[in-house]
Amino acid sequence: MEQNETRHGGISIELEHIFPIIKKWLYSEKEIFVREIVSNACDAVTKLNRLVSLGEAKDIDISDPRITVELDADAATITVTDNGIGMTADETEKYLGQIALSGALDFIQKYEGDESDGAASGIIGHFGLGFYSAFMVCDKVDVITRSYNGAPAVKWTCDDSGNYDMTDGFDGWDGYLDGRGTAVVMHINDEGREYLSESKLKEALDKYCSFMPVRIFFNNVKNEKKEEEEKPINDTAPLWQKNPADCTDEEYKEFYRKVFHDFREPLFQIHLKADYPLNFKGILYFPKITGEYESLEGQVKLFYNQVFVADNIKEVIPEYLLMLKGVLDCPELPLNVSRSYLQNSGYVSKISAHITKKVADKLNSMFTTDRENFEKVWRDIKTFVEYGCMRDRKFYERVNTSVIYEKCAGGFTTLDEYLEAAKETHENKIYYANDKAAQAKYISMLEAENIDVILLDKFIDTQFINTVEQNREGVKFCRVDAEVADVLKDDAEVEEYPKVKELFEKIAGDSVKVDFGSFKDKNTPAILNVSEETRRFDDMMKIYSPSTAPIPLESTLTLNSASPIIAKLDSKMSENPDEAEKIAREIFSLCKLTQRRLTPEEVKQFLDLSYEIIGLL
Repeated sequence: MEQNETRHGGISIELEHIFPIIKKWLYSEKEIFVREIVSNACDAVTKLNRLVSLGEAKDIDISDPRITVELDADAATITVTDNGIGMTADETEKYLGQIALSGALDFIQKYEGDESDGAASGIIGHFGLGFYSAFMVCDKVDVITRSYNGAPAVKWTCDDSGNYDMTDGFDGWDGYLDGRGTAVVMHINDEGREYLSESKLKEALDKYCSFMPVRIFFNNVKNEKKEEEEKPINDTAPLWQKNPADCTDEEYKEFYRKVFHDFREPLFQIHLKADYPLNFKGILYFPKITGEYESLEGQVKLFYNQVFVADNIKEVIPEYLLMLKGVLDCPELPLNVSRSYLQNSGYVSKISAHITKKVADKLNSMFTTDRENFEKVWRDIKTFVEYGCMRDRKFYERVNTSVIYEKCAGGFTTLDEYLEAAKETHENKIYYANDKAAQAKYISMLEAENIDVILLDKFIDTQFINTVEQNREGVKFCRVDAEVADVLKDDAEVEEYPKVKELFEKIAGDSVKVDFGSFKDKNTPAILNVSEETRRFDDMMKIYSPSTAPIPLESTLTLNSASPIIAKLDSKMSENPDEAEKIAREIFSLCKLTQRRLTPEEVKQFLDLSYEIIGLL
């Protein structure tokens, strides 16, 4: 072909009219053209570096690899220029003139042996149709390219109909390139005009190109100050690519602030580095949750060889860890990964399982080596740990010995530690409270006997203990108000007062069983207990069938025959039955107060009755 001779052609396609369809429907977001074009430039630089390292390219200066993104709003162009491998005329026609033929694939097969994933070289690759994403925002694209091997420069121009002109031996190349490389000049149409705004273009660059492995510089031709161009807009060596042993706590925190714009320090992080066969890297953070009602949805950014792919890919993270924030770089995934692919990918399932294991390992390590700090963050992470144990048997098996329980009296205990201390007094039984204020009387009575009460004050806690009981034979959780603990009873003979019992049966109604017992605490005239089993069943029904009427709870009112109040009440029934009934009603109301919040009507009745009793003075 003669110097400066122009040849004409059309995009090689098998299906008629496919080009406009690709233009319109190839990607769901127009901004993706930024990722595709800049990534191609990144590949061009990486390929040249690889050839130099293999000795295939000699006497080539690769000391300043770079990509420049230039905005010229007046000319309505965005130009992406690299100083990479460049293309000959034949390569230009082959790779740009045939839709879905990826030059990266050819290069990998030729120079990377069996490592067809390209991971060894860092080639992003497998774009195929990616170059044509430019036509979502362009009506014309110019490609000016000159190969590293000194072949004549080429200018290839394609319009939005798919027709192109190619000039072999293009003389004007030095107005675009510095010796070698490729410049892609995108002539922006009305549909893409928003990207002629510096802020909009920079936003897309920041989203997709912040961690690409080749330095990227931005230049707005309108800016008189050019020093901005001398500072790369990306970090070519992101933290997840480093060895965990070489990363400091401050670097992890700074990376978190930079990526997620969250200036609250994360609780801790997990640095992932999985080799064959999984081959992925990443950093996951447990964020600080400041309030119970704060959104618990995290954000995990998915990358492909340092190129941003998608936000918050839920299929890669187990559902009970979705509050995590972090980055995952998975070169085994397709760059244009689809939701359906993720849902059915065995590779994704293995990544998810690996993450689960690493989270469990981290929790166990913190518990073992830094329990003090582990206890400090426990209330922030326990909901997710408990939910994970409920949803994933393997996760439970890995972390159950590191699960800790907060004690009402302060401090924490593991299940094993609690059961060991309980051997003499209440073997295999764990007493818990879900409301320290309402159940204070029960708690104090047990703590007076040196029995620890653990606090389970979140709704998920009571669901979690079902999982523990299913996996620990013989172990039973018992709320402090579910029974009169044996340790609270004294050895005195239980004296019954038939008239008092009959009075309380009348007041309490048919749903409450009235019985007598003898307690060590003689100041307590009665204790109201609700069956653990029926209360849990009622809680479950509220979840799965909220419209169903509440089931009657099995309740027992145990009157303390060792209390002088009960004996006086028995005498009062003969002297003044009306006053006796008022006192009995007051006692029953106080018992209900230790169980639950009173209804508005019950509060009114309780206050009226209290004032009447005070009036008896």
